[in-house]
Amino acid sequence: MTARFFHPSSICNSEQITLTSANSHHAIQVLRLKQGDSITLFDGTGGEFSGHLVQTGKSGCVVQIKSHLPIKRESPLAIELAQAICANEKMDWIIQKAVEQGVTRIQPLITRRTLIRLDGERAGKRWQHWQNIIIAACEQCGRNTLPQLLPLLSLTHWLEQKLAEKQQHGNPAGHHIMLSPVASLRLAELPVPQPGECFTLLTGPEGGFAEEETDIARLAGFIPIRLGSRILRTESAALAAIAAAQTLWGDY
Repeated sequence: MTARFFHPSSICNSEQITLTSANSHHAIQVLRLKQGDSITLFDGTGGEFSGHLVQTGKSGCVVQIKSHLPIKRESPLAIELAQAICANEKMDWIIQKAVEQGVTRIQPLITRRTLIRLDGERAGKRWQHWQNIIIAACEQCGRNTLPQLLPLLSLTHWLEQKLAEKQQHGNPAGHHIMLSPVASLRLAELPVPQPGECFTLLTGPEGGFAEEETDIARLAGFIPIRLGSRILRTESAALAAIAAAQTLWGDY
């Protein structure tokens, strides 16, 4: 399988690209690539570029771009995951697997029962860490368009924005659901989304949503949905719901 790397700057046909230091290190020290080996680059805007290594060394790797391939591996279902942040390894897992399953946008949230508290510099470093996970997941799974990672917000602030949008524009198009172990409605009972409509999934922290958070979410247009008769952990619930949505309406 040809090595794939995300390049943070725009790429043009026939040019030579110098890989970032991190990608150069990975190509030489981890993948053991050598001059002449094939390589695929993508810049996150769609499609990918085929090429080969023309230089490897301490100064970095240089790739000769051969052609642009307009390959699209995005799901027809636009999925926004609004995830309450959880313990580091769990959050990393959720983001990585959500990208692999085709989400288009990720909104990390702080809720009343969130166990992890991030602010200031720590929040910025964690956001960059999540962005790197998104990039690595796209490199691995073949996606050529990077999902959008939104700034960390409190759930209350985010729901206030959604409520304001609803009051201004009416009920939002598409499905807006929140996972709840006490809900009675199932995902399969929802109507098929129309082309171009977004599927927004709101998932709580380890301790679930507080009652007032659930009330505000309902006012903002979110419908409680239950995933079967069993209670899932937060790191399982979001991924199960995404997989179910992709099976019902996406490309599974």
